[in-house]
Amino acid sequence: MAKKSVLIIDDEEHGRVLVRQYLKPFDAYYVAGECANGLEAIGQIDRLEPDLIFLDIQMPGANGFEVLQKIGHVPQVIFTTAYDKYAIQAFETNATDYLLKPYTKERFVKTMEKLHTNSVPSSFMLGETLGKKSAFPERILVESKKRYRNIDVADIIFLRAFGDYTELHTSSEMYLSSSGISTLASRLDPEKFLRIHRSVAVNVQHISELYRDIGKTFLVMDNGTELTVGRSYLPTIKHLIF
Repeated sequence: MAKKSVLIIDDEEHGRVLVRQYLKPFDAYYVAGECANGLEAIGQIDRLEPDLIFLDIQMPGANGFEVLQKIGHVPQVIFTTAYDKYAIQAFETNATDYLLKPYTKERFVKTMEKLHTNSVPSSFMLGETLGKKSAFPERILVESKKRYRNIDVADIIFLRAFGDYTELHTSSEMYLSSSGISTLASRLDPEKFLRIHRSVAVNVQHISELYRDIGKTFLVMDNGTELTVGRSYLPTIKHLIF
């Protein structure tokens, strides 16, 4: 079996050295090259066509997200960065993983193991987010107790504004995002997530029942939660009624 090529992209030399060092035990991969800035990375990715890239985010020339927007060849992507604030945006590119510096060797190994369990070709997944197939992610990272949890978008039952934050309700847990509901809703497929109130958006796949009472309209979600449909949002759910 042919070895898979790796390109390491990081403006800090010690970051590149660490990836190379941690990668040594993985015989199925070899380092095809290294880049110290975003502009160099764009050219090298399209020239070398690596199977996998380790990509820093904050770099001179072009940041990691700009690199992904400008390349023709689409490899698997593992982000490596010292900033957790980019986690959600990074995961929207359908990257394999997000390594937050400083990371341990054990954490690196877990990331490499994900490459073997990922059954969907990366060129298809990343292409979705970059507008080549679909603009909406199937999985997102949400903050939970100072960590980011990887959740399936299909498992989200509804979103509800909570001050400047947004509650994401699933069947098993509630997550609190620091993003506003309008920001989150704009990142999700509008065919699947509908705003039913200025403070609520629902996943139509999880609507169990709709009923009217005393001039108001309510949705019952499949976790039993009852949500009021705002009067001005009634037209948005009419297409669900047959």
